[in-house]
Amino acid sequence: MGRADARRAQGRGARRAARSGGIRGLFTWRKMLGTFFGLCLLVMGAFVALYMYVDVPAANAQAEKQSNVYKYSDGTLLARTGSGVNREIVDLAVVPKDVQHAFVAAENKSFYRDQGVDLKGTTRGLLNTLSGKGKQGGSTITQQYVKNYYLTQDQTVTRKLKELVISLKVDQRMKKNDILAGYLNTVYYGRGASGIQAAAQAYYGVDAEDLDVSQGAYLAALLQAPSQYDWAVASPTGKKLVKERWAYTLDNMVDEGWLDQAARDKLTFPIPKSPKAAPGLEGQAGYLVEAANQEMERQGITEEMREAGGWTVTLNVNKKRQKQLEKSVDRQLESKLDRKGNKTDATVQAGATSVDPKTGKVLALYGGVGATEHWMSNATRQDYQPASTFKPLVLASALENGSKTQDGDVIGLDTVYDGTSKRPVVGSDIPFNPQNEDDISYDNPTVQKAMDKSINSVFAQMVVDVTPSAVKKTALAMGVPDKNFPVAPAITLGTMNASTWDMAGVYATLDNHGRKVTPTIVKSAKHRDRTMEPVDGTGEQVISRASADTVTKALTEVVDIGSGREANTSAYDAAGKTGTSENNKAAWFAAYTPELSTVVALYGESTKEGGGQVTLTGTANSGRANGGGFPAKIWADYTLGALGGGSDATFDLEGVERGETAVTESPSATPSETETPEETPSEETEEPTETPSESPSEETTPSWPPSESPSGTPSDDPSATKDPDDGDQPPGERPGNGLLGQ
Repeated sequence: MGRADARRAQGRGARRAARSGGIRGLFTWRKMLGTFFGLCLLVMGAFVALYMYVDVPAANAQAEKQSNVYKYSDGTLLARTGSGVNREIVDLAVVPKDVQHAFVAAENKSFYRDQGVDLKGTTRGLLNTLSGKGKQGGSTITQQYVKNYYLTQDQTVTRKLKELVISLKVDQRMKKNDILAGYLNTVYYGRGASGIQAAAQAYYGVDAEDLDVSQGAYLAALLQAPSQYDWAVASPTGKKLVKERWAYTLDNMVDEGWLDQAARDKLTFPIPKSPKAAPGLEGQAGYLVEAANQEMERQGITEEMREAGGWTVTLNVNKKRQKQLEKSVDRQLESKLDRKGNKTDATVQAGATSVDPKTGKVLALYGGVGATEHWMSNATRQDYQPASTFKPLVLASALENGSKTQDGDVIGLDTVYDGTSKRPVVGSDIPFNPQNEDDISYDNPTVQKAMDKSINSVFAQMVVDVTPSAVKKTALAMGVPDKNFPVAPAITLGTMNASTWDMAGVYATLDNHGRKVTPTIVKSAKHRDRTMEPVDGTGEQVISRASADTVTKALTEVVDIGSGREANTSAYDAAGKTGTSENNKAAWFAAYTPELSTVVALYGESTKEGGGQVTLTGTANSGRANGGGFPAKIWADYTLGALGGGSDATFDLEGVERGETAVTESPSATPSETETPEETPSEETEEPTETPSESPSEETTPSWPPSESPSGTPSDDPSATKDPDDGDQPPGERPGNGLLGQ
């Protein structure tokens, strides 16, 4: 037995050794190196074959570029863009040498020394394409020229491999200056400009030969992300990034010996001129197309993809309602202005957005006098404050949070507050004592009356009772953008920034019983290679139906007997709120019927280069241009026409919250509180203005374009109190230097 066991053990050991030796034999260094070199030879052979197979093709051409077609919701044509390429070929000798060097410094410092390709960057791009990470940088100027001139913008492995091979051949066959000339004349700069000559005109209004090195460095920096870095539409982050890339470009020029350090130190960032609409996009068409393009961009359709052409974009915009809105602005505002003879009238800018509260569809939009005259859309700009149109959101947050007054009373429409003008708020670490319009004090007004009269002291205290952070949370959930949005009692006066587009969505959310509504303008966007998924305009319940309906109930009285009575008519059910910002720089009317949520605003914008906010006082020689005047009249005229002369639809309100106290308020002894205009409204009647003790953002005038240079964040300095004057009173019965308010 012992010998047998030994033999068996010996056999098992031999078998294990054989297996072990076999595995080790497969992974010897010699075999591994052989495999590696074999793979290298295989790759090299494949590349040689590819190099022999792929030849330099004919120019692709932008010559075959298709147009983009934009349609109204009924399928009728709105605009056609991109049928031709905005390009004028120029010789390289025309472009200043330092401008040429700026592009090389920004995009490919080794351009004059390399072989036309960046293997590391191309490999990285291939790996990112294979892994689905999308577009990555790293291409040389030669590669970018090849892509633009011979190939397509598709992010595929095949295209990248072709680009690599053709770039090597082009670098061998062409002179560097010819490649650089081709690159500068084919690359896309944004604003519809292809080529450096079109870009020089689009951004600086000069020919390419007149560009200076600072301007050239900006255009070179722009190429990394044209839509993100265009100063006119860039976010604060975009502006920061493009300035950094501009500086990086100039520093690289110094490193390469193309720019003297002393000259570099004297250069300042050259802010481009405001953009102008392309031919064919006059009037409102340009604003509508731009709003659609912005939504496509948010949905992942880049400017580069869009500019390649071939898109059919159908908007949600209703053609009849769009024309009605344009007529209403002309009838109720433009026909009364003397833009050439009156300096104030020349500064007036009107904007409006109308939304279906059940779907979020943008049914009509007014961006300004015309896209070729004033490219910045007044419908979507976010550089002005919504003022007292924000107060309904303070009430909504109070209701949603079950908030109580300092006396422990649950807040509702009948809850009583102290309406004393300049009354310091109680319970806040930040002192705040806003003055009511015309310094009127009210004895024990209810929340409902405070909404009707836009009583600052009441809503200032209400913000403290709810807490500013809770109010902001509610507002953001309802669609107010987080732009210059402080957490302080002054937010009750609407001291953040918002657009008519934003506020139309916010008020549509109230109209939709608290279910979130997001304005959306693109119905469909189709291309033969891809489609865009449309935005769902309705979202989740962001405040309860009871809270939303209670606010609606309050706002119906504002239209019936309060500051919005210019919009009152028996032809439809309406709820709304007026708003007039500090120094009368903006005037708003935000309101809705069961079928439409529409916000109209006027902005005072300086006609001087660089823009800036100015007062609307004196518009059409009518004193204050407040929310209850021109904006309310435009709103009423449009709504009546859009609803075909009226509507029987009524608000279906549930769970209206009255609060715990219901007492009849007694008027103060101040004679001015009994306001005659309540019974006989004057033509320009509006709501009261209020001013925070903090210095609101209107004190800072934005640089051009206004939408990208917000007016600033309010200070929390309680010593900055000013005399408010909002606008319920008719012109002639009030001072004309009003501050924040309704």
